[in-house]
Amino acid sequence: MHIQLFSKKNTKPSIWNGGLTYEYMIYPKTAIYAHRDFAFRISSATIEEVPSEFTKFKGYHRYLVMLDNDLDVEVNKEKKEYGKYEIMEFNSNDKVTSFTKGSDFNWMVSEKISRHKLEIANRNQNCNAEIIILFSLEMTAITINEKPYYLETNDLLVIENHEKENVILHFSNECLFGMLNF
Repeated sequence: MHIQLFSKKNTKPSIWNGGLTYEYMIYPKTAIYAHRDFAFRISSATIEEVPSEFTKFKGYHRYLVMLDNDLDVEVNKEKKEYGKYEIMEFNSNDKVTSFTKGSDFNWMVSEKISRHKLEIANRNQNCNAEIIILFSLEMTAITINEKPYYLETNDLLVIENHEKENVILHFSNECLFGMLNF
């Protein structure tokens, strides 16, 4: 089992057409974002332009969670509204237009990977997924198999668990909790 902590303060921004994006992790490490050859990518972005078009990624499923605001969007010309921390799922090739400014969490997963999910967790979890992601919504202590990790707001903890060991998690606060199996 391999555990990595990615601090928001250590991510460097790059520009997208509606604001800034902060990449936490791309998997595998040899993948190149511009080549669209990754299994998954975890990032956070600011939406600074209204309206703004989300970047399309053919062949990817996407999870998006607003971190500081509600979200008003059109997905393929259909109006939708999401509350703060409500999980939006969509095909990353959809035409998505945002009418809201704010910051978000993004998880793009290749459509070649069929077993993945993202939820808000505030209780203990046991799982044996190959990849476990934990994104802190506020300062959080996460205990993994009795070892504590301390996350600031918007930090990311990723567990690579290719042996599919049982992982016991305890959360002090709500987190985004994602699981993926190849």
